[in-house]
Amino acid sequence: MRVRKAVFPVAGLGTRFLPATKAVPKELLAVVDRPLIQYAVDEAIEAGIEQMIFVTGRGKNAIEDHFDMAFELESTQRERGKDMSALEGTRLAPGNAAFIRQQEPLGLGHAIWCARDIVGDEPFAIILPDEFMHGKPGCLKQMVDAYDQVGGNLICALEVPMEQTPSYGVLDPSGTNGDLTVVKGLVEKPAAGTAPSNLIIAGRYILQPEVMKLLETQGKGAGGEIQLTDSMARLIDTQPFHGMTFKGDRYDCGSKAGFIEANFALALEREDIGAHIRAFATELLSR
Repeated sequence: MRVRKAVFPVAGLGTRFLPATKAVPKELLAVVDRPLIQYAVDEAIEAGIEQMIFVTGRGKNAIEDHFDMAFELESTQRERGKDMSALEGTRLAPGNAAFIRQQEPLGLGHAIWCARDIVGDEPFAIILPDEFMHGKPGCLKQMVDAYDQVGGNLICALEVPMEQTPSYGVLDPSGTNGDLTVVKGLVEKPAAGTAPSNLIIAGRYILQPEVMKLLETQGKGAGGEIQLTDSMARLIDTQPFHGMTFKGDRYDCGSKAGFIEANFALALEREDIGAHIRAFATELLSR
């Protein structure tokens, strides 16, 4: 069955970016001039996703507003003869977006479970906007193409230094075939020196709907939260499970350093400001 739906867990408080995120959802922080959540939705649309499911929390209404019509802004821009291209993709078609509240911060697994009734009985994608994947084609498009070949469950896999593995979900691989890794196990945030590999789960998933039934009875795991990794690991014995190595760049925009890296890298690619930013950085580093 084709992957038509994507879940965006966007209920987090963004405490690592305070005070910037006191009143502004962290997903609306901009990389150059587009919010993180806009990049994520653009990636989903490129991959053929038809319905965007946002799992939000209190204080996240601005995300819903971002994908709605901004009547006053659009009307004023048209009256003044202004270019409207900057707003392309910011208004989703009627019925293409659903917004659900996660009332308690119980973890990623619980956030995904909150979307169970809209996901229904079909495979679905998950995109974590903090994990900014930059490439052509986009990460989810690469994954959908791979999914069409192997089916089952598919996660984005990236190599990191072993000392970083305690911060991530880690793959336990049993073999590779090009960009695909056969997964025999998953470990969430392993203790230092115990990780089965240096391949981490990098914020993109295509999962079968059976994971929802597992999440329904999933107990708390690492960090005292309901971990999606724990339920995914239980699928491995019954369904095909692969990791796909993404061809592109990853920026951890959940960290300040990664967020700045993403802004700098994308600014350098821009025709309108790239040369200026490069010259500025060169001059700055020469001081």
